[in-house]
Amino acid sequence: MEEELRKLSKVWISAIVSICYCYLISSRISKGVLRLLTILPVCILFLVLPLSFSSVHFCVISALFFSWIANFKLILFAFDQRPLFPRPANLYRFICYACFPIKIRQNPSPSTDTNRLLFKLKWVLAVKILIFGVLLHTYEYSDSLPRFAVLAMYCLHIYLEVELVLVSVGAVVSTLLGCDIEPVFNEPYLATSLQDFWSRRWNLMVSSVLRTTVHIPVQRFATRFLGSNTAMFVGVMASFLVSGLMHELVFFYAIRLPPTWEVTCFFVLHGVATTTEIAVKRTLRWRPPHRAVSGLGVLAFVSVTGVWLFLPQLLRNNVHERAIRECLLVIDLVKRRLFISSS
Repeated sequence: MEEELRKLSKVWISAIVSICYCYLISSRISKGVLRLLTILPVCILFLVLPLSFSSVHFCVISALFFSWIANFKLILFAFDQRPLFPRPANLYRFICYACFPIKIRQNPSPSTDTNRLLFKLKWVLAVKILIFGVLLHTYEYSDSLPRFAVLAMYCLHIYLEVELVLVSVGAVVSTLLGCDIEPVFNEPYLATSLQDFWSRRWNLMVSSVLRTTVHIPVQRFATRFLGSNTAMFVGVMASFLVSGLMHELVFFYAIRLPPTWEVTCFFVLHGVATTTEIAVKRTLRWRPPHRAVSGLGVLAFVSVTGVWLFLPQLLRNNVHERAIRECLLVIDLVKRRLFISSS
């Protein structure tokens, strides 16, 4: 654990120095291909950084933060595109915007609405933390549980852990910067359609980056040849394909084995299903069933396809067991520290 923490310090020092370099470059080189070429060494470094870790959590989190989101942001920044443009007034904010999966809230809610929302979010977050803690201890009895129940636990584990990590990071950065940030998740279990799930509820930071870097450019290019309607579907499929490839990269960092392309198939399948759903709504003016029915259908489709295509590679290589051990280790360390401080 101590060795991993030393590696973590080195990785963050390397990342911060690299972001400082990009900040200085932007004031000397105008937007365009030349700036992109000067930033490419940083993008390559960010692809290498996750290989420093053997811990599943440090590896996956650094892959998400640096290899995926930060790299995409820097590519956009090379052409003076949001979210790093307009360039923040100081280097400190630029580092935070580049390194962390956050998006500043452009139109803050009134104070009364904000307080009411924060109160609700705190209670929801507390319930999720409780469920996550119970889930970790339930794994001790996984051998006596039905297979489908254990798989459902893994699906819930992935969702809760990703959300808790990103919400925690967002809360810390929001406090340091003194500003409101957009929520990363928007209760994805309440989605009433696949379009609603992927574009408005699940990991909104990734959706925003993919929309800017992949969907919009591909749609604009395809419009020249296919027309606006078809081009929109091409943009959606391109976003899902790139998301699948980036998840393959994250899985590679965690497993260190060649990709099996199951995860890419998962996202391509969801891309096909989502574009079909949009097409049906547009052409047939189809009205979805009651929210409860459509919500259960979305949840079932995501869960079944996740168990079929998303989880197998992780389960075959015991990534889930490593992740669970790491979570329990952290909980044990926190308990020891609390016991020492209380005594």
